[in-house]
Amino acid sequence: MTRTLFEKIWTSRLVKRLDDGRDLLFVDRHVLQETTCATAFEGLARRGIPVRHPELHVATQDHILSTDPARTETTFPPGRELLGLMRRNAAAHGIPLFGVEDRRQGIVHVISPELGLALPGCILACGDSHTSTVGGLGALGIGVGTSEVEHILATQTLALRRPKTMRIWFDGALAPGVSAKDLILHTIGKLGIDAGTGHAIEYAGPAIRALAAEARLTVCNLSIELGARLGVIAPDDVTFAYLDGRDYAPRGAQWDAAVRHWRTLATDDGAAFDKSATIDAREVAPQITWGTTQQDVVGVDGAVPDPGAYSDTGRRGLAAAAIGYMGLAPGQKMEGLPIDVAFIGSCTNGRLSDLKAAAELVRGRRVADGVRALVVPGSTEVKRQAEALGLDRVFADAGFQWRAAGCSMCLSINGDVVAPGQRCIATSNRNFEGRQGPRARTHLASPAMVAAAAIAGRIVDVRKVMA
Repeated sequence: MTRTLFEKIWTSRLVKRLDDGRDLLFVDRHVLQETTCATAFEGLARRGIPVRHPELHVATQDHILSTDPARTETTFPPGRELLGLMRRNAAAHGIPLFGVEDRRQGIVHVISPELGLALPGCILACGDSHTSTVGGLGALGIGVGTSEVEHILATQTLALRRPKTMRIWFDGALAPGVSAKDLILHTIGKLGIDAGTGHAIEYAGPAIRALAAEARLTVCNLSIELGARLGVIAPDDVTFAYLDGRDYAPRGAQWDAAVRHWRTLATDDGAAFDKSATIDAREVAPQITWGTTQQDVVGVDGAVPDPGAYSDTGRRGLAAAAIGYMGLAPGQKMEGLPIDVAFIGSCTNGRLSDLKAAAELVRGRRVADGVRALVVPGSTEVKRQAEALGLDRVFADAGFQWRAAGCSMCLSINGDVVAPGQRCIATSNRNFEGRQGPRARTHLASPAMVAAAAIAGRIVDVRKVMA
């Protein structure tokens, strides 16, 4: 019987089929972050239940932690309680904590691949929607709610309905100046934010195979913005080279055996998907969002659409509301739009390769007058490696703020916010109303696009800057 990659992994972790139609799955690794685990630990305490396998959990501080370079747990007072609770709960249950002082601290979806916590064929769960990121290494990354966090802590299992399968095939190759972020934003724009609802998406095709490991993580990070339960890419030599030597990756003979197994994790020829789509990578230009969902996106040489052009009345109303919120007008060109803030970071684009791409645009230039520009590494290790390469000096000399690792402006619950009415170009994953602060206006783009905009003080086509 032929099977998809998703079906192979899902079945291998199946404990039993439940009477209510859900599957009970074994969870190989569970990563905790501070904003969704406190209530789960309260539930365990109330019921007197211990953590079943503390050795399969790790905890990190990221969402509500200040990114001030001299930060402590108390630098951002509203975060003090949750950060302290995480520290106490982790210690009480014997769970390793990668806190503010730890070299392994960082955003959950950055440290999971970076440390080798996510491995091909495993199920990794976390109380955060962008857990799908680790699909870039051939793992099933499942974002869960607080009650499911408690269930995993208590049983090391997760009860879920099995999603349908979808494959998005990417033909062709990306042009210079076009990144993985552009590829997935373009895909969301083409297919819509509900295209993957109820599905596990496999990304495949020559354009995917040509991506580096960290770029694949960016693609899978935004799976949830297609409405999908998760996204996954078959592991290959690129994956194995990325994982070799990571802290939690197997070593020696165990590594050799693991790689032999991982090579079997591919969709069989002739395996059927419930749904499929094709994207031509050659058509993708650097992307920029104009509205308040990720499907509100155009090439940087495009313009704000006319809501009247949408045949669907619901979509027409949402587009009109988004244009109003963003302070734009139908037909307005995106290129040349002035910005107030530029943010490089997040679990989507806070990795070393992202910072390198941005630094190449910044080197020897200055941030435009009046623009506040931040670079926030996705992990303390990314920060260390960037500083070893001198990237911190490149950014600082250009006028960027060089911050400590964390989620920062991606969700504005840690003191890093965009002021009301200000326009921000960001490498993060969501442009919802108020996401970066009350009445903040967010345009999503790649690291190179954000860097170019910071220098110009307006949205520009990065291809012209690179020429």
